[in-house]
Amino acid sequence: MDPFTSHRGKVTPLDRVDVDTDQIIPKQFLKRIERTGYGQFLFYDWRRGEDGSPDPDFVLNRPEYQGGTVLVAGRNFGCGSSREHAPWALLDYGFRAVISTSFADIFKSNCYQNGLLPVELDNAAVAHIMKAALAGDDYEVTVDLEGQVVQDGNGWTVRFSIDPFRRDCLLNGLDEIALTLTLESEIRAFEDARGAASS
Repeated sequence: MDPFTSHRGKVTPLDRVDVDTDQIIPKQFLKRIERTGYGQFLFYDWRRGEDGSPDPDFVLNRPEYQGGTVLVAGRNFGCGSSREHAPWALLDYGFRAVISTSFADIFKSNCYQNGLLPVELDNAAVAHIMKAALAGDDYEVTVDLEGQVVQDGNGWTVRFSIDPFRRDCLLNGLDEIALTLTLESEIRAFEDARGAASS
């Protein structure tokens, strides 16, 4: 996966709580075997009206939020099923980080495994970002994983916490498979020694 060190991008505000994975990527789109191509179906039901036409009021359809790469949302983001397709869809759409006060545990783990950074901030910090983004003035933030801070261009800064192991994996672009492969020489040496001992 792509390493995540620091990212600056426009903020897309999704002012909703308890956003579940079936809303992030509905079940009818889970038949693909690739990790790509899901972005076009992100928030599919919310992006369309009853007649199937784009809902001009939904945030992803509004021109002022086109090109957003940082999503800010309400509490308990990513609840529901454990589908890994949810972070795939967010990444494929173009998001690199999601900011909320809380995430569902499995969704957060799936984000880490795919290079999407979930940033947990307190209520006041999320409210600040949400309000600024809803103003629709191309509000941008920098999410700095190395420094563990989120900051905007107006002097506002807030720190965030992250598990050191997860941070290291993201900084180096390592999912579980790639992490295992960094130990390939040690694994091979162990297997060779084991084979020699049993012969």
